[in-house]
Amino acid sequence: MHFDWNMPLSLILQAGGGAFGGMVLFLPLLLLIFYMFYSQQRRQKKWQGMLDQLKAGDKVTTSGGLRGTVMSLKDDSLHLRVPPNNLVLEVTKASVVQVSTTEEEVKTK
Repeated sequence: MHFDWNMPLSLILQAGGGAFGGMVLFLPLLLLIFYMFYSQQRRQKKWQGMLDQLKAGDKVTTSGGLRGTVMSLKDDSLHLRVPPNNLVLEVTKASVVQVSTTEEEVKTK
């Protein structure tokens, strides 16, 4: 028996009212794509704002898992003091994924 793949689609389009019914089928997909795009933009702006607010003394975590204290900032990088030997590393700002300021630490203690 031969199955015609176009048959179910044509039945759905006929049931939905022609071409408009086809659009209704794709509307949830379009809304999902729009929502994903919008939420990614919002996340990107929030992350960029976090990077713009970095200052010396902030405790940060990098995408590689390093945790340390910001010692100084440059245009696109920062010097990070990493315990236990207080090693100073230069990392890119883009690698910072989380920031906790000294005020937040005082509030949690």
